[in-house]
Amino acid sequence: MKNTDFKIIAIDGGAASGKSSTSKGVSKALNYMHVDTGSHYRSITLALINAGISPGDKADIIMSTKALTLETEISGVSANLKVNGSVPDDAAIRSPEVNGNVSLFAAIPEIRASLLDYQKKQAQVAQEKGFNGLIMEGRDICSVIFPKANLKVFLHADEEARRLRRANDGLQDSIAKRDEIDSKRKIAPLIYTEDSVKIDTGLLSLQEVIDKVCELATS
Repeated sequence: MKNTDFKIIAIDGGAASGKSSTSKGVSKALNYMHVDTGSHYRSITLALINAGISPGDKADIIMSTKALTLETEISGVSANLKVNGSVPDDAAIRSPEVNGNVSLFAAIPEIRASLLDYQKKQAQVAQEKGFNGLIMEGRDICSVIFPKANLKVFLHADEEARRLRRANDGLQDSIAKRDEIDSKRKIAPLIYTEDSVKIDTGLLSLQEVIDKVCELATS
């Protein structure tokens, strides 16, 4: 029996805007299933890099993505992507090589198309697993994946605040470069939709952001 009160929260924002920390906190507070679509693109990027494929190898990318099997593994409140039967190691998908290439691979239409149906079906997975809702984070969730979500949130902060977050996480990549690639790609660019609630995470503590989203979701 489906939960008639089931809700979907879509969270968009640039690199290091606080999407993951916020989404995880909200998912635990409200018993929502959390999906990090950024990790999906990182996992696909890792698989292609390991196969010796670069962002310019279009024919190989098309053939390889068609051959991938994508499944979901639940760990606590998080839904992790299994690629060809296993969940990629978190450290591996956040390596400097993946960091430097993920936006390039994510801009490729065939890769986005290969993940689109899978990502949309996560709402069904969340209902089947008995969660109260789904919170999905990324860069095109409000505009493409769940344009009719019950709540849309766009997180942002100035570049310096985001750079410091990346550094504190032990990650080194160009925030400005990733923003430019993500915003200018032809397919599903990072955009702010007018029906989204903007939250500046540089002005609030993490808990304040989580509380704000929870309040919006339950009001």
